[in-house]
Amino acid sequence: MARRRRYCGVGTYLGVTNGMLAVHELARLCERLGLSAEARAVVETIRSSPPARRVRSAAGNVSVRYPSRKMGVTIQAESHRVELAALYEYEYDPRTFEFYDQPAPIKLVYEAKHGRHLGVWHTPDYFVVRADAIGWEEWKTEAGLESLAETMPNRYRRDEFGHWTCPPGVRFAEQFGLYYRLRSSAEIDWVLQRNLRFLED
Repeated sequence: MARRRRYCGVGTYLGVTNGMLAVHELARLCERLGLSAEARAVVETIRSSPPARRVRSAAGNVSVRYPSRKMGVTIQAESHRVELAALYEYEYDPRTFEFYDQPAPIKLVYEAKHGRHLGVWHTPDYFVVRADAIGWEEWKTEAGLESLAETMPNRYRRDEFGHWTCPPGVRFAEQFGLYYRLRSSAEIDWVLQRNLRFLED
């Protein structure tokens, strides 16, 4: 069953463009970004598909359903802090046009810590359509990333600039001319978050 998407039209909410891209707007963006027909097919499939999974609360974590005005649908957040903060960022960032929760799984291929070759299916948190790039984003706590980097150093690591990266995710996305970005809770501007939530209320 296809994910229901309601085009909200062009408008503003707290000074931010509100509404999904029309077909011709998306086509123009893909052309400007130089995306191949294969990449455009990936984008269209995600836009028209339901979330791959329903998120659930777990110990120490509360899942959230966020009613997005920009998207015109309810978006899932697996964490009421980190991933919900991501949704507020997407919702009020004028250069973020669309964002989709729990897109279809992608295959990450990498070498385990002790040398075994792995191929793992992974469902990223979000697929994001931005003014300057389109791709997958995975959000983690900073402490969680530090721990994961110890157990899976070829999947989670810092780059030469000190930013967190997922090399197998980057490789998967690059074959389509898209991006894969590992996001940390350390990036979140909590003052901005409080202001956005206050203004929204």
